[in-house]
Amino acid sequence: MTDPIPQSSSSPSDVLFNTVVNILDGAFFGSAIGFASFITIIPLFVSQLTDSPILIGLIPAIHSVGWQLPQLLTAGRVRRLTRYKPMVLTMTVQERLPFVALALLAWLLPGLERTTALLLIFAVLIWQGLGGGWTATVWQSMIGKIIPVSWRGGFFGAQSSVANLLASVTAVAAGQILERYESPFDFALCFILAGVSMGLSFIFLASTREQEHAPALAEGTQTRVRDDVRRILSTDSVFQRFLLVRMIFQLGLAAFSFYAVFAVGELGASAGLVGWLTGVLIFGQVIANPLLGMLGDRKGHRLVLLLGALAGFLSCALAGWLTSIPAWFAIFVLAGIASVVGWTTTMVLSLGFGTAAEQATYIGMSNTLIAPITLAAPFLAGWCINAFGYTTMFKASTLVFLAAAVLSLSMLRLQPADRP
Repeated sequence: MTDPIPQSSSSPSDVLFNTVVNILDGAFFGSAIGFASFITIIPLFVSQLTDSPILIGLIPAIHSVGWQLPQLLTAGRVRRLTRYKPMVLTMTVQERLPFVALALLAWLLPGLERTTALLLIFAVLIWQGLGGGWTATVWQSMIGKIIPVSWRGGFFGAQSSVANLLASVTAVAAGQILERYESPFDFALCFILAGVSMGLSFIFLASTREQEHAPALAEGTQTRVRDDVRRILSTDSVFQRFLLVRMIFQLGLAAFSFYAVFAVGELGASAGLVGWLTGVLIFGQVIANPLLGMLGDRKGHRLVLLLGALAGFLSCALAGWLTSIPAWFAIFVLAGIASVVGWTTTMVLSLGFGTAAEQATYIGMSNTLIAPITLAAPFLAGWCINAFGYTTMFKASTLVFLAAAVLSLSMLRLQPADRP
């Protein structure tokens, strides 16, 4: 398979430099997410204002949908760029500043009316999610350009691993902050530390060295992304199957956002213990990311997609039947592995489709087209919880992951020689 992404004539020293600074970018980005986890810390923050499982489940969904939805909308602009970095830096500010806004809201929370506070918090979360989405296509294109194709699985694995390592430490620190300090200082401190980490991350990202390349589409070239989308969906059977797996996988991932709330509300876990559970989840990702990345580079990333679906299946199956707190450490580890695959592996697979002219469109389609499912998933999970309880929702999620596993297995048999 030829490398579809424009490649600059970077020297080996530039490739190594870019690898290091972008891993450090990911490391401090991960540090921020540990202090302000969309799965644990922010849901606990919002749970002070509402006990609605649908609203709480929307928190990670907004983050995911914000990342996914705008990507196809930026594809046309990205295809005409000769350098990706300026657009990356301009857009990524919008996914970093919202953490400072969350810190301000946390500090002012005691004086805000409940409904007003909820509206402001969710507005900030939407701002953060969309900021990530506007950055996503051009950032992935930049990484595909500056990192050689044979390194991509290892790079994304290493970047995510270091990010998760720092996130596991800061998640435990966040749990201790929540346990030791009173409101509003506790959550405000977590969010301001997240903002500081985001600033350090930005400094390393801005250090990236990128040379100019010939644009995939010259200025003035008339092409419509919509026409490309229709053609790809009607002719690329492997990509069709990949999209279907991603949609089903996304439904299953919604269950993980309720783990912390269930552990606190139903099993009696303390905020400090939730911090440790989050740390274990993220530390499991530290181990899984490089191993799965290297496995994907050697054996194929479709196989890793299958393994991730099976990890999600086991996590939800155990969550549906076990109430012992020690067992939940294993449940969180398996959830971490499935989350790694849902993020890192699907990103690597997305970079393996199409020609240079099509690449940004494939990246956008890989995310924008699954955004409706990502948004619907927490509503379905929340409805199931309201109607039947948490354990029933976890059990239903095992069937979702099982379907994703079956479809992933079928992908292994489709044109294995010319796809990642």
